[in-house]
Amino acid sequence: MTVNGTGRIQRSETGRDLILERRFNATVEDVWASITESDRTARWFGSWTGQAGVGNTITVRLGFEDEIPESEMTIVACDPPHHLALTAVDEYGSWHLEARIRADGAGAVLVFTHHLGETDDASQAGPGWEYYLDNLVAAETGAGAPDFADYYPALAEYYRSAA
Repeated sequence: MTVNGTGRIQRSETGRDLILERRFNATVEDVWASITESDRTARWFGSWTGQAGVGNTITVRLGFEDEIPESEMTIVACDPPHHLALTAVDEYGSWHLEARIRADGAGAVLVFTHHLGETDDASQAGPGWEYYLDNLVAAETGAGAPDFADYYPALAEYYRSAA
């Protein structure tokens, strides 16, 4: 299968932002549930445990990675059902992620932002988030899950050029 890069990179106050959008034939509340409820995040990214709430840290079990690693994420902002921001620090670096959901006609649009530092490699992050967000779409529509091999290294150059 051939996939195309859909994300864009733009300058921000803190460096660069990797921004991707996905449209859903669903309500804002349903998309919100897909990115915040552990049983639903498990279908496309990974399950999580812990106490939800701003300032709290949750443990995410990355269900689609080799060896299913765990990562701690701190909830920075949560304004249901429109805005969620998380940070994480692991062996791969520091991650500052945001999701914003808005109504769009009869459906909803998810705008996902990975705030990149000046030295973060968009050619690594971009293909991964394309895969995960397409996996989210597949989980929501009942379509077959995508294959990560279709995303990386195929989209690496797209994101290297965009950066």
